[in-house]
Amino acid sequence: MSGTSLDGLDICYSKFIKTKSNWDFQILTSETIPYSSEWEHALKNAIQLPSEELLKLDVDYGFYLGEKTSEFISKHKIINLDLIASHGHTVFHQPKNKFTLQIGDGRAIKSKINKTVIYDFRSQDVILGGNGAPLVPIGDELLFSNFDACLNLGGFSNISLKRNERRIAFDICPVNILLNSFAEKFGEKFDKNGEIARTGTIDHQLLENLNELEFYKQTAPKSLGIEWINNQISPLIQNQKSEDLLATFTEHAATQIANIFDFYNIQNVLITGGGAYNSYLIEKIKAKTKTEIQIPKKEIIEYKEALIFAFMGVLRLQNLNNVLSSATGSLQDHSSGLVC
Repeated sequence: MSGTSLDGLDICYSKFIKTKSNWDFQILTSETIPYSSEWEHALKNAIQLPSEELLKLDVDYGFYLGEKTSEFISKHKIINLDLIASHGHTVFHQPKNKFTLQIGDGRAIKSKINKTVIYDFRSQDVILGGNGAPLVPIGDELLFSNFDACLNLGGFSNISLKRNERRIAFDICPVNILLNSFAEKFGEKFDKNGEIARTGTIDHQLLENLNELEFYKQTAPKSLGIEWINNQISPLIQNQKSEDLLATFTEHAATQIANIFDFYNIQNVLITGGGAYNSYLIEKIKAKTKTEIQIPKKEIIEYKEALIFAFMGVLRLQNLNNVLSSATGSLQDHSSGLVC
């Protein structure tokens, strides 16, 4: 799993057990492999590449995923392995135009590890009229059903919850994709605990402009991508100091997230993703809502998405539905992913 915040490559070795009523899981071992500066630059700028170079990057990144996964298998002495499920790294996400692209060719992965590889989980949903996101609600539904809602604070924040006996899910707002980019101005990969944001001053005019963006008025299902950042967010940023941008965007994210909690009357929520460690952001959210916030143990915070894509691979191999139309807006529930 590689997220838009470019924290690194998440690898999660998991075991799934089908019970009479549901599924149980166990994370056996996990690891985040930081990207080299070369890979971080390549993935960050992939959206700018001409077609031939992007096709080459797709395959090169597939070989990279295969190599790193092979190293992980050797390092942890993994013998019992049924399949590899790979999310890849998102470059384009334009569901309205019927396409999305997660690079990391699964055939290149398989060339490094002779196991079944399942990849490209999003394209089929987009072709069926869906947003291609969020996909993790199938895991929230079958693995984390004891919570009213599950919130992921990654590059973007997204939420999954039950509404009228149907699981709905949608992106809320940008989080780490912007906060990390502002923190880089201070020579940091991210703003640890929101410490820099605490020193900043909220730009109330910018905050108002952000909160008035059309996306926040749209109903679910809906999703965000880097193109939306470039088109809607970037023009609003002028010459503000980076600490003020961190303060303002933290306030913005907390406001939008709390609004969703209150709108859906969510009693308790499980928060995962790198943003769960941002204590300033969590404080801001708690101050704006009565929803009970639960932060799980480290392995769930960091690897829940990778865990669920592994689970999606298990479902796909059994031809069971692994994408919920109620979450993505597609024509029907379906079993998605290319099997290699």
